[in-house]
Amino acid sequence: MILFGPVRLLPLTTAVLACVLAVKSVQIVRAVANTATAETSAVTHGVTQTKAEAPPPSAAVPQPAADTPPPVPDAERAVLLELRQRRQELDARETALGARESVLAAAEQKISARVAELQALQKKLEALDSARQQREDAGWQGLVKVYETMKPRDAAAIFNDLDMPVLLQVVDRMKEAKAAPVLAAMQADKAREVTKKIADMRTRRNEPGGG
Repeated sequence: MILFGPVRLLPLTTAVLACVLAVKSVQIVRAVANTATAETSAVTHGVTQTKAEAPPPSAAVPQPAADTPPPVPDAERAVLLELRQRRQELDARETALGARESVLAAAEQKISARVAELQALQKKLEALDSARQQREDAGWQGLVKVYETMKPRDAAAIFNDLDMPVLLQVVDRMKEAKAAPVLAAMQADKAREVTKKIADMRTRRNEPGGG
């Protein structure tokens, strides 16, 4: 009995060890499982929190608006500025020319009005001069009729003593048939002088622009 005692205890010890190992294995598996679950939860919670804290793409990186114009190069910008300045200079020059044209138009209108006034005044003076000449001519014609009705000798005696300007006006207006006998009865020197001056006066009168 004693010889076979240890041999009989060996299977029992093996079975106990197997049970202990099985229990430890279960505990180890559960511990690993719990650890994996915790790590998975932690990772999931961290990812969720990161997603919640992370700003949306639109807020993190501003996107350019669809209608925003592209940036202008410096050279093109300089050309545009120069063109704008040139346009402003042309506008200013056009404004100055417009003002000058307005001034010239006002001056021209004023000059035209002044010319019209002068023309009206000239016509008025010409009318007055014509009326004066008509009155003078009427007066001379009355005097001429007086000498034409006189005897040539009596008229010649008066003409010899008349001043030359008056005598020329009278003789020039007399009819030739009436003036010839009077000149024939006048003093020869006075008659020649009157004849010469009457001829010169009529020649100047017949010239262009003569009065």
